[in-house]
Amino acid sequence: MTETRPLIEAHGITKDYWHESKGLVQVLRGVDFAMQAGEVVALVGKSGAGKSTLLHVLGTLDEPTTGTVCFEGEELVGADELRLADFRSSTVGFVFQSHYLLPEFSALENAMMPLLVRRVHRDEATEVARKILERVGLGHRLDHKPSELSGGEQQRVALARALAPRPRLLLADEPTGNLDAKTAAAIHELLVELNRELGISCLVVTHNEALARELPRCVEMRDGLVV
Repeated sequence: MTETRPLIEAHGITKDYWHESKGLVQVLRGVDFAMQAGEVVALVGKSGAGKSTLLHVLGTLDEPTTGTVCFEGEELVGADELRLADFRSSTVGFVFQSHYLLPEFSALENAMMPLLVRRVHRDEATEVARKILERVGLGHRLDHKPSELSGGEQQRVALARALAPRPRLLLADEPTGNLDAKTAAAIHELLVELNRELGISCLVVTHNEALARELPRCVEMRDGLVV
């Protein structure tokens, strides 16, 4: 039987920082992690466990001190910045706890932004962004600016922005951390629905273990290691 190669896998990942008062701080201490295409995985653990750092390393936003990260067998650690920038823009979508929407632009314009950066024609970018905003329940809010949207609506725009380029992998870092329990549950449910409909793999960092247990797979981190 032929084994299926993971979509993304990391081996022996360490990440050290130098702190003026604490000296050398080991955030990741030899992490092994893999996920298959089409999976939805929750990454849980207490604050300081290394969850966000691992997500940033997997998304090539940060480079590990040691270890390897491969996407479909291709090594990413040590790749030149142009290759990594292309990987981030074409293959990975990011959603963070803070939505980072541009306040002067509408929901539609914010969702279009990654497509315009990739020089997609404006008409096509508009149509793609409109459709994904409709899918996340914001078809009636296309022309509203972030200040005119609720916290849950702002996060849905951020999710639409991340999904507009149709990434292979969605990395979400505490996407519901600033939301009330009901809205957070709705966002988690939406992620699962979008995974089912679009086939996008999702890794979700969250401190909400109750919501995480409702996702198909849950991985715990403790003291810089997967346990």
